[in-house]
Amino acid sequence: MKKTPLILSAVALTFAAGLTHAQSAQQPPKADPAMQKVLDALASLGGKPIETLTPEEARKQPTPADAVKKVLQDMGKSTEPEAGVTVRDMTVPGPIGDIPVHVYTPEGKGPFPVMVYYHGGGFVIADTQTYDASPRALAKMAKAIMVAVDYHQAPENKFPAAANDAYAAYTWVVHHAKEINGDPKRIAVGGESAGGNLATVVSMMARDKKEPLPVHQLLVYPVVNNDMNTPSYQRNEQAKPLNKPMMQWFFKHYSAKEEDGSNPYAVPMKAATLKGLPSATIIAAEIDPLLSEGKAYADRLKKDGVKVTYKEYKGVAHEFFGMGAVVPKAKEAEKLAADQLKAAFSAKGM
Repeated sequence: MKKTPLILSAVALTFAAGLTHAQSAQQPPKADPAMQKVLDALASLGGKPIETLTPEEARKQPTPADAVKKVLQDMGKSTEPEAGVTVRDMTVPGPIGDIPVHVYTPEGKGPFPVMVYYHGGGFVIADTQTYDASPRALAKMAKAIMVAVDYHQAPENKFPAAANDAYAAYTWVVHHAKEINGDPKRIAVGGESAGGNLATVVSMMARDKKEPLPVHQLLVYPVVNNDMNTPSYQRNEQAKPLNKPMMQWFFKHYSAKEEDGSNPYAVPMKAATLKGLPSATIIAAEIDPLLSEGKAYADRLKKDGVKVTYKEYKGVAHEFFGMGAVVPKAKEAEKLAADQLKAAFSAKGM
């Protein structure tokens, strides 16, 4: 019987060890117990992989917000929205038709500072109602009006429809803030995931058009690049509730043509410069394909002279922001965001 040379055995062992390491590298970080409870609840709702569905089917799938409600029900707690905020539904004019907006107003006299808020969902799914907990919490904690925008979505309305809607809603607030008991001199922008993209894109558009800038941009795990080979994409390739196949699906539906991938209004990291943008707060989650690009964007903003506060939360996943009712780190992130907004509004009010 012919023996295998030791050198080959060693190579084979090294290769096998490398495979094991590569496989383990693809495992997302461990969720903390509170986050894991939400992820387990989401799995129990029986949703199908988004990337295997049509947009119409995807919009009917259970959401992380549904999972939070299930956790609350399992704990015997109320699933009613947090009190102390009133919501008024209205529409504002946009480039391709009226844009639904939802005005969250805290208790008090006003006029209040304002943040124009953009929900997540990869530009394709979800709406303000899905993300209701976020603008509601920020309105209450920051003592500010949140104008949440239901921009036109892809693939029915591909890029740049969402970006143009986002900017139209912002400019409407700039000119009509007093009509909603807001202060026109203290207007910020913010959003989560795709909404974080839109918030920073609106800031770019205002800068480029030489229009009034937002006083601050709150970017919660923003989509700012289309590079899917970053360390966090590799580590969180199969993470929940957001993974690499889903991001590929979102970009496929959002993009109208190949050159959109180099347009800074679609992919902010492609901007020639970030100079002149308003101060930013960037909130990141460890279990998230978008982690690396959020940190890289924070570093680029700083390099270009923009004041940035960056915070990564360990043991939590994409979509954790707004889960303050059941995830303690979400409450911490909401408080950081509210404190940063209050500081920006206070500085502008001097």
